[in-house]
Amino acid sequence: MLAGVLAGAVPAQAQEEGVLVSGPWMRFIMPSRPAAGYFTLSNHTAQPRTLVGADSPACGRLMLHRSLTSNGVDRMTMMQDIDVPAHGKVVFSPGGYHLMCVSPSAAMIPGHSVPVTLHFKDGGAVMASFPVRGVTGK
Repeated sequence: MLAGVLAGAVPAQAQEEGVLVSGPWMRFIMPSRPAAGYFTLSNHTAQPRTLVGADSPACGRLMLHRSLTSNGVDRMTMMQDIDVPAHGKVVFSPGGYHLMCVSPSAAMIPGHSVPVTLHFKDGGAVMASFPVRGVTGK
């Protein structure tokens, strides 16, 4: 199964019932710059979930981040956790929540996919295959 995830054959593989990762992708700029991960995280359960981290063998470190614009100034902040409401969703997109992939590995190649595991406060996890795209998102 790991070979299928690495090859991008599995768009999202949930280990948690009722939690779904959709539309995942990584934006890769160059090896010396962080990559960013985007997706929609849906919670189809009656209980809120709290995302507390992520990891990938394709990243030296993978962190939860949020971009904000305040008084015309763009800034990025690291998030300790992100709440996903019951029967709700959180969108990770350019200019908002995203995964920050510091020190992308040689596996981060546009046209390929990399595995990402999302970790929740209650100990649960969801794994998904993130297709890698170039700087323009294509």
